[in-house]
Amino acid sequence: MTMKFMRSVALAASGRRKALLVSIQAARTPSRRSIMNSRITFTEDFFFRQLFDHQSSTYTYMLADLGSKEAVLIDPVLEQAKRDSHLITELGLTLKYALNTHMHADHITGTGYLKQLVPGCESVISRASGARADKHLEDGEEVQFGRHTIKAVATPGHTNGCMTYIIKEQGIAFTGDTLLIRGCGRTDFQEGDPRTLYQSVHENIFTLPDNFRLFPAHDYRGNMETTVFEERSFNPRLTKDIDTFVNIMENLNLPYPKMIDKAVPANKQCGLYDIPPEI
Repeated sequence: MTMKFMRSVALAASGRRKALLVSIQAARTPSRRSIMNSRITFTEDFFFRQLFDHQSSTYTYMLADLGSKEAVLIDPVLEQAKRDSHLITELGLTLKYALNTHMHADHITGTGYLKQLVPGCESVISRASGARADKHLEDGEEVQFGRHTIKAVATPGHTNGCMTYIIKEQGIAFTGDTLLIRGCGRTDFQEGDPRTLYQSVHENIFTLPDNFRLFPAHDYRGNMETTVFEERSFNPRLTKDIDTFVNIMENLNLPYPKMIDKAVPANKQCGLYDIPPEI
């Protein structure tokens, strides 16, 4: 009887210890719900607008400092340049920079035309892109609009010149074609390299805080944004090991991009290349 009692006491104590360890671990590890609900709130002086081009499924992002009224555009599209410049005027903003995350192959950038529509605006792209622009960025360089700062981080792999633009205070990053929502940019043309892309994402994007919101240059399924936590957990390609990822990317057998022969020469010249009169 005594032995049974001692054994039951020991089992109960063991159970309590296990329960305590589980509760401690739970306290230390943020729940999925807490991570997904803990987005960083934009500061009151930060303006954000996500715009869309249906033809190329490209997202353009308008950001502004509401104190100084200085604004920037990220990844503008030629056919939407008038829309963007009109919105800038309507909102009483001053377009300081038109930035590209990389030299696109699926549409012609609107930066060159925006420079005509909005005098004083400067075009910006990475130096490694090889494209013409007013301002060329190196890895780690910053772009200022009002009191807000964009950090440009080199994330090559889709192209040599790909950059991710990070605004730490607002908890957001613009990943271009390097990281898409549950996907990534293709690596079979324009200096693409799957190993480089994998390393770029894992070393420079997945290392951002879990609750950072990520905004890609494109989406083809109606998604608008994602988070570091989501992509690190659920991205069907980039959750694999690097060798599996390379094998996936090398066997996608995607068709030749429809716009590449027109878009790349134009984008090398900041989009100022045979602008159609109807634009």
